[in-house]
Amino acid sequence: MSNLHPQGGTAISAPRAERYSAGKALRDIVSRESHADCPPGSERDPVAILGETDAQRLPNLLPIRYKRMAQSSFTFLRGAAAVMAHDLAELPQLGVHVQACGDCHLMNFGAFSTPEGRVLFDINDFDETLPGVDFTVDLKRLVTSVAVAARDAGISDKKAKILARGAAKAYRDFLSELAKEPPLEVWHSRIDVDREVRRIDDERLRNQLLSLLIKSKKDLAADDNFPHLASTKGGAAHIEDRPPLIYHFDSDAAHAQKIDAPSVFAAYQKTLLPERRILVDRYVLADLAMKVVGVGSVGTYCAVGLFLTADGEPLFLQVKQALQSVLEKIVAPPPDLPEQGQRVVEGQCALQAASDLFLGWTRDEASGRQFYVRQLKNRHLGSIGEVIEARALEAYANLCGRTLARAHARTGDPVLIAGYMGKGEMIDEALASFAMSYAILTDRDHARLVRSIAKSTGLPEEPAKADARIG
Repeated sequence: MSNLHPQGGTAISAPRAERYSAGKALRDIVSRESHADCPPGSERDPVAILGETDAQRLPNLLPIRYKRMAQSSFTFLRGAAAVMAHDLAELPQLGVHVQACGDCHLMNFGAFSTPEGRVLFDINDFDETLPGVDFTVDLKRLVTSVAVAARDAGISDKKAKILARGAAKAYRDFLSELAKEPPLEVWHSRIDVDREVRRIDDERLRNQLLSLLIKSKKDLAADDNFPHLASTKGGAAHIEDRPPLIYHFDSDAAHAQKIDAPSVFAAYQKTLLPERRILVDRYVLADLAMKVVGVGSVGTYCAVGLFLTADGEPLFLQVKQALQSVLEKIVAPPPDLPEQGQRVVEGQCALQAASDLFLGWTRDEASGRQFYVRQLKNRHLGSIGEVIEARALEAYANLCGRTLARAHARTGDPVLIAGYMGKGEMIDEALASFAMSYAILTDRDHARLVRSIAKSTGLPEEPAKADARIG
């Protein structure tokens, strides 16, 4: 009996040589050159697609969402995962499946301190994650973000394409390396930030990032934001308001905008492993405040909970609303798809090298909102992309490519993918061509959003300002 399944579904139990050959055979079904094809985008309205989830978002935050997206083509792309998923759904799917991140752009990567004191580089957010998705979906979004970021930074189209091609090659090369390793080695592979930072040629940037690492290691519990988030003014510890980005609902806020916090966190604790539940039980919820985050997530219910021990020692947990994945525009969700918060948590645990100790999910019964919960990030590190400048974009983009390859190798078949991609640069070139075409489409969509905002507000249209930073 053969261990090969049709259309890219090779059983992992098959020998490597058999799986590699199966990957090569898939080139006859979807050619590698065809990945240069980009949908024209002329038959859809990007603003309408963006508005599909507005009814599920807090109306007072929608202006912030669209203002952030209107800042540049890159910020538009960050917030337009739904638009890109709509477009990618028009393209042939290879059928080589992974657990997809779903929103794999340059700013969705970051550095994290592990409890053991290591600093790892990995994917950050998994709001759109979904199993059973073609590996090219994440890869095309990543290389497109490289091209768009480069063009926003004033880099020439020729150089932007080279950078996008380099990110694709970094993915392919590292995936090929992982394909030779035993599954256990692949599962335990890590992207160590110390080692990666020392590979950056730019001395000033390298020293800047190394200083961040040193600072973070001095106290893994420290966080520049935490002392400013909490206050004891007036007696009881609470989170300080910083409207419109951090705020409490007032007594006049609509009931539908609030959640039953004690019940929500009680349900969350039931999703934790028993030993982690013991840890969380030592903290009590003291305050909960809304916190506006990101670009695409703006408007979803996202709050920070301040938890305290009996001695006043703090723990900050983030509770974030989980909506339906935009990837359902491309593939049908599994029939046994769990709650949306559980989907995010399980996807993160599958893809990340070292997941958050406090990851769990919950729901608010009154509103029907579904959430996932995690520890608030250590902002000594945050997203390294926030300090990456244009001349260092190549090293950063390649790092993201390798990181995505590591994630895909955990949940997909790296041998099958390596067999399909091959040892030459044909698919790198095709993906880079796609990235440049989609970058032009993103410019057009961004301009359309700016016009729509100007029309609705009566304000004059303002062209996006170029910025040397990719964020």
